[in-house]
Amino acid sequence: MSQSTNMKATLAQCKAELLRTVRNRRFVIFSFIMPVVFYFIFTNTVGDNVQVGNVDWKSYYLMSMTVYGVVGASLTSYAQRLSRERSQGWLSLLKITPLPSWSYVLSKVLSQAVINLAIIIVMFLVGGIFKDVNLSISTWIACGLFIFIGGFSFMGLGTLIGSIKNADFVQVLSMICYMGLSILGGLWFPTDTMSSTMKTIAHLTPTYRLGQGAWDAVAGVSINWTGVGILAAYVVVFLAISSYIMKKQEAV
Repeated sequence: MSQSTNMKATLAQCKAELLRTVRNRRFVIFSFIMPVVFYFIFTNTVGDNVQVGNVDWKSYYLMSMTVYGVVGASLTSYAQRLSRERSQGWLSLLKITPLPSWSYVLSKVLSQAVINLAIIIVMFLVGGIFKDVNLSISTWIACGLFIFIGGFSFMGLGTLIGSIKNADFVQVLSMICYMGLSILGGLWFPTDTMSSTMKTIAHLTPTYRLGQGAWDAVAGVSINWTGVGILAAYVVVFLAISSYIMKKQEAV
């Protein structure tokens, strides 16, 4: 197949992935509805004008729930689709088609990236329109870009979890990781309310580091390169382990 034909096939596959995803009720609930509902519940309960590190609670928590939605999309949808397709022999079937293996992988990544971007835009619109979150254009862009780029680390985790062929086990494991990392990473409530031990653990999680970039941008604090390094390290580790597992499975 020519390069142009390959790209057309990749885009077609990407479109199919997007359609499959948005038709999934579980995805819509965990990635769009739950973050919005939690955002309204916790901002109304705590109060919009409460300060967290010199940042209005409604702005701070908007970033938390945006990250929460992006993480949920990678773990409750992306990982489970990968696992189900592997268990059903979908990858083996693709090997006998003209579609190159990189096209399949690229379509997965592109479709998930589009989904993550949609979650960010929807959450920012909700905060800006219904909660009057007032940030400068540069701050909106900085927060969105950091969450979008940092969200690739959770695609890595989703790939690792999705390398397990038992789809039922993956469904349970992805939910445990989703909720556990969200709570430990300070997405549900600030890490300042945690004990010193829990705070130390929280700072090691990818969820905290992803949220930290957006929280710092809202507060006007310069980017924490240690956090960026930790996120990058997670990507490398997740992809290296998942690649090793998949190669072992193919060998068997």
